[in-house]
Amino acid sequence: MGRGGDGGGGPTETGLACASCGVLLSPTAKFCSECGTAISKTAEHAEYKQVTVLFADVVHSMDIAWAVGAERLREIMADLLDRSAAAVKRYGGTLSQFTGDGIMAVFGAPITLEDHAVRACLAALDIQDEAKRLADDVQGRDGIDLRLRAGLNSGQVIAGEIGSESLGYTAMGEQVGMAQRMESVAPPGGVILSASTARLVDSSAALGEAEFVQIKGTDEPVRVHRLLSVGERRHDVGRDESTLVGRRRELSAVEGLLDRAVGGHHGAVIGVVGPPGIGKSRLVREAAALARRRNGEVFTTFSESHASRIPFHAVARLLRAVTGVEGLDGQTARDAVRNRVPHADPEDLLLFDDLLGIADPADALPQIDPDARRRRLTALVSAALTARETPALYVIEDAHWIDEISESMLAEFVEVISGTRSLVLVTYRPEYRGPLSQVPGGQTISLAPLSVSEISALVDELLGPDPSLGGMAGTLAERAAGNPFFAEEMVRDLAERGVLSGDRGNYRCAMDVADLRVPATLQATLAARIDRLDSHAKRTLNAAAVIGSQFDADLLVRVVDSPEVSPLIEAELLDEVIVASRAEYAFRHPLIRAVAYESQLKSRRAELHHRLATVMEQQDSTDENAALIAEHREAAGNLPAAYAWRMRAGSWLMGRDVAAARRNWERACRLADALPSDFPDHVALRCYPRTMLCQTAWRVGSSVDETLFDELRTLCTTSGTVASLAAGLSGTELSLTMGNRHREAARLASEQIALFDSADDPMSMFVVMSAAMFAKLHAGEVSEALRVAQAVTDLLADDGSKGNIAEWGMGSPLAVALLYRAQARACLGDSSWHADFERAIAIQRELVDATVVIVITYGYSLSVTNGFLLPGAAAVAQTADVLRNAEKSSDDVALALAQAAQGIVVTRAATADHGAGVELMAKGREAQLLQRNLLGVSMADISIALLKADTGDVDGAIAIARATVNELADSGEMVIRGAATAALVTALLMRGNDTDVHEAEAAVNRLAAVPTEPGLVVNDVWLLRLRALLARSHGDDSGYRDYRNRYRAKATSLGFEGHMKWAQAMP
Repeated sequence: MGRGGDGGGGPTETGLACASCGVLLSPTAKFCSECGTAISKTAEHAEYKQVTVLFADVVHSMDIAWAVGAERLREIMADLLDRSAAAVKRYGGTLSQFTGDGIMAVFGAPITLEDHAVRACLAALDIQDEAKRLADDVQGRDGIDLRLRAGLNSGQVIAGEIGSESLGYTAMGEQVGMAQRMESVAPPGGVILSASTARLVDSSAALGEAEFVQIKGTDEPVRVHRLLSVGERRHDVGRDESTLVGRRRELSAVEGLLDRAVGGHHGAVIGVVGPPGIGKSRLVREAAALARRRNGEVFTTFSESHASRIPFHAVARLLRAVTGVEGLDGQTARDAVRNRVPHADPEDLLLFDDLLGIADPADALPQIDPDARRRRLTALVSAALTARETPALYVIEDAHWIDEISESMLAEFVEVISGTRSLVLVTYRPEYRGPLSQVPGGQTISLAPLSVSEISALVDELLGPDPSLGGMAGTLAERAAGNPFFAEEMVRDLAERGVLSGDRGNYRCAMDVADLRVPATLQATLAARIDRLDSHAKRTLNAAAVIGSQFDADLLVRVVDSPEVSPLIEAELLDEVIVASRAEYAFRHPLIRAVAYESQLKSRRAELHHRLATVMEQQDSTDENAALIAEHREAAGNLPAAYAWRMRAGSWLMGRDVAAARRNWERACRLADALPSDFPDHVALRCYPRTMLCQTAWRVGSSVDETLFDELRTLCTTSGTVASLAAGLSGTELSLTMGNRHREAARLASEQIALFDSADDPMSMFVVMSAAMFAKLHAGEVSEALRVAQAVTDLLADDGSKGNIAEWGMGSPLAVALLYRAQARACLGDSSWHADFERAIAIQRELVDATVVIVITYGYSLSVTNGFLLPGAAAVAQTADVLRNAEKSSDDVALALAQAAQGIVVTRAATADHGAGVELMAKGREAQLLQRNLLGVSMADISIALLKADTGDVDGAIAIARATVNELADSGEMVIRGAATAALVTALLMRGNDTDVHEAEAAVNRLAAVPTEPGLVVNDVWLLRLRALLARSHGDDSGYRDYRNRYRAKATSLGFEGHMKWAQAMP
């Protein structure tokens, strides 16, 4: 069957519309009178539709009524209504309203029409022509001037029946009002188009210059165009086309058959089949270019949806091109035809003239029946086309819309093409099964979607390389899903909406992209495919669109009663996929799902979302599906439930994907903010997700958003939620300390410690106090860091499992508190630090589910860098174990810390693969730089500088160490500044010129001048080593031996293993 559909029908104000062809039917119709499709009389649900609305109104109707009286006015209006209704019906529209002196018509509902705007324009011009003919009669009889004005607008409306007692099918929404505004500014006898309608018909219609008019309800003038005429579709001559990608094999096949045809009488027929936008027309244009390069002529015809029932429409267009009669006057055109077929029967020539639209009005056509006429014309057409001796390419585009007579005539022609030097290309969609798709001996090229790399290359070319585009190219490529036209239309839509500025291939992103919506051009194309479904299959598709892009068959059954999936697969809207031996379904293209979803009223979608969430909540894997359940609850309008599921999703994801957890908390923030102010615990609900976002910012290499933190502080202060404020402060301190902003971090740590010290229940916040220890330690307030660490260890009473927050990446709070107590004690020269550190590691290793494991990563990195510890086999094994676990996780922060720690340990260990350590440390350093962990970068750079100096790259070592020293000094860091200074001085003295020695002395003096709290020894031990090195560089042997011996004694008394080794190595 050539142009059939899947049946069904929708009600209109006059009865039913055929779901297959759109023809209006009587209320009692059981089958379509045009195409024979069975009619389903199910109630028409209201839905969103992309339509064009037409308003037409009689100018000065009240004056006419006064002049001719009510009865005569009724006669005039009835005549005008009949003529207008006929024009609307002719082009597949729905007459929605009669206003007494005008009409409203809708094109694209109830049955979606891909070319709704073109049809509406044709109807508007026909209505004006009919009005002018009627005006001549009225002028002659009544002596009054009857004129009509019309306006059109295209966009999304709600279309459906109104009221429980059906009052007819109509459309409503702001786009309807805009159409009425267009009519109000139209001149008498004219048709005005809005910008949206003009955009949709720009390849088919002749329009006047853009005008800007002021209309009711808008502050700024709006752009409009006057409709002058509608002609044949223009084929983008001179269009700036993108590079052809991904069709080399198909084009090669066409080229081979073309060469064979041109080289001899070996003509061929090629069917090019594929869904809308896949590239059929582009392949045709490439083939046409190939033919012209071989001196072949190219003749093209195409079919259009609105012309599918106009006899001879497609074949006449092709024959006018072949005979060359376009633009010729009548007699010249007739002479040209006779020169081309000189031996034709004179009666057949008269029929041929009539077919081409060049008949002499004085010549009477032969009186023969329609079948005989068709046969004689078919024979003449085949003779005319096959008589050519020169090579030719014949193109028949969009055969799925071809009229029946053209189809029959061209099918006979292509069957004899093999004996000519011609190639015929026929393009059509997969649903077409007519004779032009089944030519004996014909070849078929099925166009598949472009690959990911191919569609990405196309999108990159369309957009350009500007950094402001960010990840837009990837998002567009994903949504286009291999369809090049879809990609081009989405880019064009973004440019027209002002999201993109600039020119094609050189765009910039001018604003945030709230959403990548489906452009109106694509919505109509895809919705037309969906509307060919019967009502039950369409309900199944709509429910599937609510579930998701891929879904379980069992879930669909629980959401939809007796779902019909087979018609959706047959229509190539869904694909069946097998996942773990279980049947699932996936949308063939993401935009099909988007159109099916967006066509449903929000109330209907909300009902389906509610039903789906209820089903999912009854399943076992609720934690895993928490984010999805939250989506459905929010879409159903249940914000409190959506909030609860967002928070649950964040908690479950925290130990698996921190970034995903944060996305859920961000959504929870918006949900809580949207709740009424008198909602129970409203302030607390707003606090919780903000707390988690502040607390975890460092886990994704981000600083805490100042606005977010200020909001949290205000909410906590208002509600007295001390624990949440302490948690928010902890995340901010961590981000600041890791970002080498130590003075700011220390100030916030003081605030957090004050909350802790004054809390009635310090157990409510002990978990988050490690951030204050971290901040105070690196700011040089070591005694305070020690005091807080001691307070937390006392609270926990040696219970390593209490408050375990492995899912937050930190592990045991006791282990972390012991770590900071160890580091603080080491800095203060307390030899018990080592026992604390070993105890912390032992506790942490019993809790193997933490990912970041800072006790091991940070603990070893800091201890080795400062010379507190000499890494042995245990340190190498423990950091390697942490690295292996981090590599299995999706936690980039954990991986970077583990890489850097393993690198530092391995390069300082006596027996280890130093080359592998250097590589790991470099990887970890680069990752930490991207994550803004500048403190971690500084520790890595200290080791890297020493390694460079040891391997002879002294200049490189000096550059790195100098930058590190300056970074730490400027930031107020106090714990590793001595190690950085030692790396710089060591490298400077290795190069050893006078300038270097002076710079080394200045660096040592700068370190010595740093004010430190009483008892801090971490810098003292470094200064003894560095003064010894300076004395040796000056040739002061006595001074050198004195500082060396004091350094050895100090290192030994403190038990600093690294310093002890370095001191012993000094001659």
